[in-house]
Amino acid sequence: MQNFKVIIVEDVPLELKGTVGIVKNDIPEAEIIGTAENEATYWRLLKQQVPDLVLLDLGLGGSTTVGVELCRQTKEMHPQVRVLIFTGEILNEKLWVDVLDAGADGIILKTGELLTRNDVMAVMNGKQLVFNQPILQKIVERFKRSVGSELMKQEAMVNYEIDEYDERLLRHLALGYTKDQIAQLRGMPFGVKSLEKRQNELVQKLFPDGRGVNATRLVVRAMELRIIDIDNLEADEE
Repeated sequence: MQNFKVIIVEDVPLELKGTVGIVKNDIPEAEIIGTAENEATYWRLLKQQVPDLVLLDLGLGGSTTVGVELCRQTKEMHPQVRVLIFTGEILNEKLWVDVLDAGADGIILKTGELLTRNDVMAVMNGKQLVFNQPILQKIVERFKRSVGSELMKQEAMVNYEIDEYDERLLRHLALGYTKDQIAQLRGMPFGVKSLEKRQNELVQKLFPDGRGVNATRLVVRAMELRIIDIDNLEADEE
């Protein structure tokens, strides 16, 4: 592959030295055209020469949002520039999502295998969303849980004979809707009395004895069975 130009953004001197060492020793195609320890220095470097790749730390000057905004603005001004995040924010998953939304081409966590030539070359070759092993493990774990939850929902819908209107009733009860409000939802073809009957039938299905079960207990049971997803509770259009 042809040589390419890199700017490294890192505010911790020791970590900057380590990153520079990795690039110089392991990635001969990379030419470091500048390093920046803060936002102002980075923009000054970018005005002087646009790189092919920015290795960007997120926690600059104690702020995690600065790195996200640097990524976003860089991508807006220079869409062709690759931005690879190299960060010690190994627990802040919300930050990972924010920087991916900002256009980052990948995230390398400063743990495990760290930064490798393969990761950098994958980004430079146009691969989207490059991650190293620690973050990949987290992604796979979340994926497995998501699939498992969806399978549980499908099984519960079949085993307990739950239809789409049952799910909508349970979901809106979980959101604090009254039956009067649920009956007024667009596309809900049932009145209050019919919804009360459905709720009673759901109690019989989900609780063997069916005694002393209010709407709250019914909703909690539906969540346990994954009939409704606590992480994706959204109301229908009214």
